[in-house]
Amino acid sequence: MKKYLLLFAALSLASAATARNPRKTSRAARLQAAEAAADSLRAVTTRQAAVIDSLQCIAVCPEEEECAPAEEPRRAEPDPRTPEQIAADSVADMRRRMERKEIRSTFDTESLTVIDTLDSGNEALYVVLFSDNSWKYVRNREVAKDSTIFEKYWDTKSLFPYSSVTKADIPESVVVTLVDSASGFHYPYKGAVNPRGKFGLRRGRRHQGVDLPLRMRDTIYATFCGRVRISQTVRGYGNLVIIRHDNGLETYYGHLAERLVEPNQWVEAGEVIGLGGSTGRSTGPHLHFETRYYGQSFDPERLIDFKRGILNREVFLLKRSFLSIYSNAGQDFDDEEANEKQDKQEAAERAAMRYHKIRSGDTLGHLAVKYGTTVKRICALNGIKPTTTLRIGRTLRVR
Repeated sequence: MKKYLLLFAALSLASAATARNPRKTSRAARLQAAEAAADSLRAVTTRQAAVIDSLQCIAVCPEEEECAPAEEPRRAEPDPRTPEQIAADSVADMRRRMERKEIRSTFDTESLTVIDTLDSGNEALYVVLFSDNSWKYVRNREVAKDSTIFEKYWDTKSLFPYSSVTKADIPESVVVTLVDSASGFHYPYKGAVNPRGKFGLRRGRRHQGVDLPLRMRDTIYATFCGRVRISQTVRGYGNLVIIRHDNGLETYYGHLAERLVEPNQWVEAGEVIGLGGSTGRSTGPHLHFETRYYGQSFDPERLIDFKRGILNREVFLLKRSFLSIYSNAGQDFDDEEANEKQDKQEAAERAAMRYHKIRSGDTLGHLAVKYGTTVKRICALNGIKPTTTLRIGRTLRVR
């Protein structure tokens, strides 16, 4: 195209020169005119070439005023920090995540309908949209599945598959990530822990979880994301669900009236897994909830404020000293029943206690006859002697 424009410009200039000077000119004059025409021709062709280049640029880059040359990819700038500074910053970030804080439960999806599932750009995650316009990340379990967590010691029948693991095999401390951008938390049941159902030894008997009083068939939720390992009736526990989570922990949900999940089923935090009840060796409707690491139990209240339904921190430093040395098997519900029986006995004794406020003329012998006891028993109950002077207005326990 440039060739045709060049020819056209040359003819135009030659015609113009002939029209201006029709007379014959000398050879020198003709040479001067030819040089001038050539200079004009070069100027015209330069302008035409610029126009053509502009038209080509507009055709290729219609949204840009000019075609800027492609920039070379930027190289990542080296981290100016020293290895010691990087390590210190990493430790500081981990300490920040371990600090005590209030992490609310994820929203309940029980009554919501899944509208759509979207690609997140990461093959290990996808986005789930719900009918109330809410959304959350969900892991693609075909990709994000850790074989060391969900295959090693995996047994859907045996309550305790960790017979080869001893407490000494567990490190002095383990960093456990409880929640992150792809995994959430939900309380198993929101309510205060029964004061007589806390974790630990009580009257020399072990209690390896916490007891949460509830009404029959109250909803029970998965605490973290994970996979159901056990869903069956177990002696003592009654209807029991055990979930192994992505962080390596296992949570136990005992005495359920009904189990709503099956072994090997993947569950998300906040998913309904059962209904509360009083099956097994139970002293009344409640949820028996345990947290374990490689079969070793530790106090769930280190993680969860059950009364408020909140998680205490993002990352938990599980120390070996937190683990019960008696927890290489399931909860002994004979101990739980014995504690309950003793509780009732003590309650009956408290109800039978009688007190008397001393009046003028009262004696220990008179009080013993009145309340059907002995002077010796009254003295033992109050830490006094038969010769002790009874002051008017003093209260004595007589039964």
